[in-house]
Amino acid sequence: MKYDDKVVNRLKRIEGQIKGVLRMIEEGKDCKEVVTQLSASRSAIDRTIGVIVSSNIIECIQNADDKNPMSQEAIVKEAVDLLVKSR
Repeated sequence: MKYDDKVVNRLKRIEGQIKGVLRMIEEGKDCKEVVTQLSASRSAIDRTIGVIVSSNIIECIQNADDKNPMSQEAIVKEAVDLLVKSR
C-alpha cells in the first residue's frame, strides 16, 4: 500500500505533539496538562489509524479481482477487526 502525504503529515504532527509532551515532563509541568496533551496525541493516532484503514479498504475493494478470493464483505470485516484490535 502506498501512503499519501496526508498520512505522513499527520504522523509528523503527532511526533511534534509527543516531543512537546516530553518537553513538558522535563519542565515539570502539571500532571493535568501533560495528560491532556497525551490524550490529544492518542486521539490523533486513533484518527490516523482510521484514515489508513479506510484507505486500505478502498484500495482492496477497487483492486479486488479473481486473484484475490476475498469478498468485499470479508475485506470490510478484516478492516473492522483491525480497528477493534487497535483500541
